[in-house]
Amino acid sequence: QVQLVESGGGLVQPGGSLNLSCVGSGDTFSRYAMAWFRQAPGNEREIVAAITYTGTRTLYADSVSGRFTISRDNAKSTMYLYMNNLRPEDTATYYCAADRSAIATMQNRQGTLDAWGQGTLVTVSS
Repeated sequence: QVQLVESGGGLVQPGGSLNLSCVGSGDTFSRYAMAWFRQAPGNEREIVAAITYTGTRTLYADSVSGRFTISRDNAKSTMYLYMNNLRPEDTATYYCAADRSAIATMQNRQGTLDAWGQGTLVTVSS
C-alpha cells in the first residue's frame, strides 16, 4: 500500500498561486490513479482533480477548471496541483488520494480509496 505526504499549503492572497505536492512511498507509485480532494470547514470533502496512472488523462471539478492543473512525475513518485488565480472559496484542507481504479469513480468511492495523505491547509485571504 502506498503512503502519501502532501506539502505546499499556506496563506496566499486572492489572485495568487500555490503549488501543492504529494509524494508517495512504500509501493510502486505508477500503479495508482491519483486525485486531489479538499474539505472546507462545514463542507463535505469534494474532488478537485484526478489523473490517471500514466498521466494521459485528467479531470477537474467545474469550480477549478481553467485555474488548477494536476500533473504527476512517476519517476519522482510525486503528484502536483498547481493552483492559479486563487479565490477565498478555495480555502480548504487539501488531501491527495491514491487508488487502483478509474479516476471517474474516485469521488463516489472516497470511503474505499487505497490511501490518503494527512492534508495540507490552503488559506486564501487578503
